[in-house]
Amino acid sequence: MHTLLSTELTAKDHYKLLSGSVVPRPIAFVTTLCSENQQVVNAAPFSFFTIISSSPPILAISVSRRDGEMKDTARNALKHKELVVHLTDEQNLEDINATAASLPPFESELNLTKFHVKPSEIVKVPGILEAKIRFECTLHEHIPIRDDQGVVANDLILARVVCYHVSEAVYELETGYIKTDQLNPVARLAGHDYAQIQKPFELKRPT
Repeated sequence: MHTLLSTELTAKDHYKLLSGSVVPRPIAFVTTLCSENQQVVNAAPFSFFTIISSSPPILAISVSRRDGEMKDTARNALKHKELVVHLTDEQNLEDINATAASLPPFESELNLTKFHVKPSEIVKVPGILEAKIRFECTLHEHIPIRDDQGVVANDLILARVVCYHVSEAVYELETGYIKTDQLNPVARLAGHDYAQIQKPFELKRPT
């Protein structure tokens, strides 16, 4: 067993250990409106993503900063207080991966994809038609995460779901459950690696 003290590791060491250990992670594909030009839709994937509450319904997305600069998604969400979160599946992974490219704020990453935008019901931010599940969200809270020098390294976005869009193919209307086998979600591992759900199994909790 290797014992590694946190204080003796670099930021890159921490990233490699955490991103390779805390797996698989779902991938949030987020659209926002450009903070200075609302005609531009910015889009990007994030794998530091999870649910933190179902009542109220809140998702958490951690957006790392680049050289201390806030990324478009975080800046836009703080400016307009709205975002749309999509789930990543096998069919849309390649196009979503393309949006990870570094582009200026006034260029839409969607131009690198075959995606089509669709107006939302409640928020002004459009969603992606091809996504099997998308969540219209409003900004619930922004929590800056500071490093040991007090510099903000990550922007934690808590997003409250105000509207769900779920494909008929993945939603069991009578029970309200999602059909995971039809969703075919893709999860993030480390490096360039991803994972599929190949063989689900059931294990009942003790009562």
